[in-house]
Amino acid sequence: MNTLQNYKGAILPLVVGLASFFLSAYTPSAINSVLIALVLGIVINNLISIPASFDKGVSFTSGKLLEISLLFLAFDIDYRSIASLGIGSFGILILVVFSLLIITYFLAIKLKCPGSTGWLVGFGTAICGSSAIAALSPSVSKNKEDVAISMAVVNLLGTLGMILLPFILLKTNLGASEIGLMIGGSLHSVGNVAGAGYSLSPEAGEAALTFKLARVALLSPALIFFNYLVNRNTVKSWKEHFRLPWYLLGFILITIISSVIQFPETMLSSMEVIGKIILTIAMAAIGLKVNFQNLIKSGKSGLLFGVIIFAIQLGLLSLFLLF
Repeated sequence: MNTLQNYKGAILPLVVGLASFFLSAYTPSAINSVLIALVLGIVINNLISIPASFDKGVSFTSGKLLEISLLFLAFDIDYRSIASLGIGSFGILILVVFSLLIITYFLAIKLKCPGSTGWLVGFGTAICGSSAIAALSPSVSKNKEDVAISMAVVNLLGTLGMILLPFILLKTNLGASEIGLMIGGSLHSVGNVAGAGYSLSPEAGEAALTFKLARVALLSPALIFFNYLVNRNTVKSWKEHFRLPWYLLGFILITIISSVIQFPETMLSSMEVIGKIILTIAMAAIGLKVNFQNLIKSGKSGLLFGVIIFAIQLGLLSLFLLF
């Protein structure tokens, strides 16, 4: 009987997630399947009384599928993209990303950002938005509402940045490479970067995507580093820092293999689609566990923190461009 109840609970986010994935084909690129599933899940949970017998299945889906999705999304990361930047440009990216991670960790504590929301928003801002949050959340967040808030914040700020940043950059005398660094080094998702970069020029778009892909390639070392920051005072031995959860070990292993071995393009595309579908279903399950009042209350702090971190990120990139 318990097994049947678990299946019932898993069917709801499965239906919501698949519906969101197919619906995303008819929406602007900024409104992706992950955001649609999250919003639909929240709306359903707050409008309809979901039976208590669904809880176990929804919780299982929101946790395990989030971890599994990372294994498929890992195929999309290629360390070879780093080589195309050159040492100087890649060095700037490393300094900005890891400086932002350090600032995120301490600033979230200083500003008393609720739960793990600040850490997740900052990590998503530093690397690649929703995928970065999905990668970090199982190891630092016990509250699924923190994940929902963080996803909503980075998607909102990424969309606003995609619209506003090109207008700001048009008023500067920066070249295509410098514009590419500002866009590719700051905006939250690949879609945001492509939209902003190519709206200025093909050269700026190509440069922005190159910087963005190199930034995404930093996800694995960033995960290890941020997990160290969070857990450094709780572990008994330095060896425990390398005892990563199975999904992170699998994620890192796949990224290394996919950077060494040239997989067929059809296989990589399939892995990307499967990963996005699984992540979308997981986000639907997370949304189904979110209380709207709690979302509004904690969301204000998360949004303010996201704006601060995004501004710091742009400031760091501008500072490095001056030198």
